[in-house]
Amino acid sequence: QVRLVEFGGGSVQAGGSQRLSCSSSQYISNAYCMGWFRQVPGKEREGVAAMGSDGVLSYADSVKGRFTISKDNAKNLLYLQMDSLKPGDTAMYYCATHSKRWAPCDATGTSLYDYWGQGIQVTVSS
Repeated sequence: QVRLVEFGGGSVQAGGSQRLSCSSSQYISNAYCMGWFRQVPGKEREGVAAMGSDGVLSYADSVKGRFTISKDNAKNLLYLQMDSLKPGDTAMYYCATHSKRWAPCDATGTSLYDYWGQGIQVTVSS
């Protein structure tokens, strides 16, 4: 079992920035794949960004150039830096991880992810 906890959400105005953090009960440095996802009521959960153990990064087209996924192995934290935020970025954001080494690590395969955080709300006002 891997326990993930997100923090750092809240409300921000459009055009602003916010950084989400995710702590893990496993060593992030050992994680094969970690990602960020988001969901709004009535819609499917969508991938935002993912980071593989080989350092390869993956982003959804809707956030490319605005969001950055990174990690701090010493602090054992995964981050999502969100810049130039838009009202359309309003959602519940989730941290997740999987260890299926036969599968790619990207921001699309929601069903591949085994462990999820409880989610944290990000609200962007216009």
